[in-house]
Amino acid sequence: QVQLVESGGGLVQAGGSLRLSCAASGRTFSRHTMAWFRQAPGKEREFVAAISWNSDSRRYADSVKGRFTISRDNAKNTAYLQMNSLKPEDTAVYYCAADRLPMIFRASIETYDYWGQGTQVTVSS
Repeated sequence: QVQLVESGGGLVQAGGSLRLSCAASGRTFSRHTMAWFRQAPGKEREFVAAISWNSDSRRYADSVKGRFTISRDNAKNTAYLQMNSLKPEDTAVYYCAADRLPMIFRASIETYDYWGQGTQVTVSS
């Protein structure tokens, strides 16, 4: 059974930092693009960041550029999202996802077949 399990969410004050982790089990995603999405209450799920299988390519939403950093450790089958200078508008459930196809880099939500259960991030003002 394929599973993506996120961890590291929580409550933090504005300006603070959190590091999210996404551990995969059941199969390896070392050749797949990994990404983070988020969904705030009453809003659609939106793209946050993506990283190619070999970490050569990364893409970020404009709203998080310069504050968030995506990374991965293929030996551990794990992806990370380092979030700095957090703002109240970053409050959302954060989801880890893996692209359905290997060796391709893209950020459209429709291309991700594997999803975690989400982890809540709350930023207080």
